[in-house]
Amino acid sequence: MLRGLYAITDPALTPPHTLLYQVQSALRGGARVIQYRDKVSPAPLRLQMAQQLRDLTRTLGALLIINDDVALCLECDADGVHLGQDDTPVREARQQLGRNKIIGATCHGSEELARQAMDQGANYLAFGRFFPSRTKPDAKPADLESLRRFIGECPLPTVAIGGITLNNAGPLIEAGFSMLAVINDLFDRDDVEQHSQHYTALFQ
Repeated sequence: MLRGLYAITDPALTPPHTLLYQVQSALRGGARVIQYRDKVSPAPLRLQMAQQLRDLTRTLGALLIINDDVALCLECDADGVHLGQDDTPVREARQQLGRNKIIGATCHGSEELARQAMDQGANYLAFGRFFPSRTKPDAKPADLESLRRFIGECPLPTVAIGGITLNNAGPLIEAGFSMLAVINDLFDRDDVEQHSQHYTALFQ
């Protein structure tokens, strides 16, 4: 399941009143992983949205990952959580979530951070940003060439993130990334389902 288009929601691009419709479009286009990322909405609304996404992803056979929030992951029975370097440590999250939940870890451009995350029980590793990002303009750039060998040999699924579009995705797939994480180039569009199909086709 940890392969293909990894769609990440955004409170500005996927506000609560259109979130489910947009995510459903992405899933119909072939996205297999949805990350619910909302750091601004009130907690009750975030729980409500997460529960509705949980129902939707189950119905359409996809995974639901919660960004940064271990408690919310447990509350809505999501498939897992994605953790940045400033969030709950992977080892601590593993203790709270048990063995069956997925934990993804942000590794920026660092092989060392990736190995630490693997040792602590992560299930997938995310690297980036590889291109200028509208969502995180201050994120440190990652160098694809310096990571290429590690990505090719990594025993865990890997995710590329940061400014990815259909036009620049090719080298990332060629380098061996299992998933492409996309926000703006998917959800800042009217044709979400069709664009999702184009990304899905890159992996076939």
